[in-house]
Amino acid sequence: VQLQAFGGGLVQAGDSLRLSCAASGRAFSSYALAWFRQAPGSGREFVAAISRSGGRTYYLDSVKGRFTISRDNAKNTVYLQMNSLKPEDTAVYYCAGKPDYIGASYYYTHEYNYWGQGTQVTVSS
Repeated sequence: VQLQAFGGGLVQAGDSLRLSCAASGRAFSSYALAWFRQAPGSGREFVAAISRSGGRTYYLDSVKGRFTISRDNAKNTVYLQMNSLKPEDTAVYYCAGKPDYIGASYYYTHEYNYWGQGTQVTVSS
């Protein structure tokens, strides 16, 4: 599967953005999906993950209550709705997928076989 993330941009603190990640290929519904982010000078950090059916979701503590991950298997797309954005959310955001159930190690980058190209989110104070 190929993943393409888009929807990033420059916003002010407190604003909202919705990232999308469109997948090509078959069997999208058999993939667990996640969003990671990478700020300048930092490693890639887990943000959110969603199970194949969408019934289970997981979040980085600092984004709980502000970000929501969702998926539309009919549209082969996963979303990340980001509300109440903060300057510390500034990063390149990547979507990732693996053809397996979500598992207990969903927050590790090495769990995922497929990655999108990243989309920049910049939050000004």
